[in-house]
Amino acid sequence: MTDSLSDRGRRLITDSPMAEYIHAHFEHQDDSWDPEDNPDGYIGLCVAENKLVWDLIGPRLTASRAVPQSAVEYDAMIGSAAFRQQLADFLGRSLFKREVAPEHVAALGGAGSVLELLFYAIADAGDGVLVPTPSYTGFWSDLETRNELKIIPVHTSSGDQFQLRAEHLESAYGSADRPVTALLFTSPSNPLGRIYTADQIEEVLGWAEDKGIHVVFDELFALSTYGDSSFVSAAALRPALGERLHVVWAASKDLAASGLRCGVLVSENDAVIEAVDGLAYWAAVSGDTQYLIGDMISDTRWIDEFMVENRKRLGDAYAKVTAALDEASIPFLPAEAGFFVLLDLRPFLDEVTWDAEDALWRRFLVESKVNVTPGSACHNGEPGFMRLVFAGVPPEAAVAGIVRMARVLSAG
Repeated sequence: MTDSLSDRGRRLITDSPMAEYIHAHFEHQDDSWDPEDNPDGYIGLCVAENKLVWDLIGPRLTASRAVPQSAVEYDAMIGSAAFRQQLADFLGRSLFKREVAPEHVAALGGAGSVLELLFYAIADAGDGVLVPTPSYTGFWSDLETRNELKIIPVHTSSGDQFQLRAEHLESAYGSADRPVTALLFTSPSNPLGRIYTADQIEEVLGWAEDKGIHVVFDELFALSTYGDSSFVSAAALRPALGERLHVVWAASKDLAASGLRCGVLVSENDAVIEAVDGLAYWAAVSGDTQYLIGDMISDTRWIDEFMVENRKRLGDAYAKVTAALDEASIPFLPAEAGFFVLLDLRPFLDEVTWDAEDALWRRFLVESKVNVTPGSACHNGEPGFMRLVFAGVPPEAAVAGIVRMARVLSAG
């Protein structure tokens, strides 16, 4: 039947932009773990969602049902004026620590859509985009599938805990086989769960400014922190973003609402906002979703209390999961933000190769019904590291998954 498709249509089937571990996750969801009804069921520890706070956001969303007529009418494709003002107020108060103008804000159907449309506007097909690794897995599909850009990995080393420095950026930039248009930097880090200091962000930002390239800060986990360090937005380090600094945020992580599909771009480059608006028709956020999210973030008392409780629950879940990892003698890199920890599984590989990593990931999936994110999907420069998401299931499910993984590892 694929004969009826275009070449690009066939490529989407034969070379799916969605990673194999995600396909496996959705295939196994009908067999999901339940403490009473299905204790031996599938445990997905691979998709970065926060399901620890539904009891908080569920009633709040239900209470927001006095939807106005304007929510079902056409409006600006990058968000209604009212919603963009609500986003500007919220982001300025919670992330940027300074005023944000609503005309510098665009809302689209998820962070992936924001990145795809933004990079369509700032880069041409074939251009290179620097992405430090280990990385969020979805950047490759966001930028390469339809925009036809080429991500140039900036590999860091486990020898210094995957710390990113300007020399790593310089090396990747200098060895690129194509023009480099932009740097895409995730802060806090996914999958490391690391909060970057102002000096570290300044080093990255200053390097990009010296090169005269765009720098896009993905700050999706800015408010999902639970360690002792405080998040610092790149926007807080500059009195103005200027033409080439852009910030991306979304409701998916910090509001635990990935299914609502609302990503946000903040850019002070008026031409960028106008260009993104030209494509926003195909990635608009529904009026109902705008109303729901706007109602949540404009209720300052509720949102502040939610953030405090969310951080507490993330910290509690992290503590339980890391205690279980210690009990199982599974090494990991400490984290302080996000929903995940990076496991160091090199000691359990007969040889530290990508084939051995893939084989272990498949053993986890088949023998223990546990799915974690393989390091190859994070485009790590070294095999043997896998991401474990601890917030997408109840803590007891995550602990049960770790116990199962330990059995696989002990079996050799």
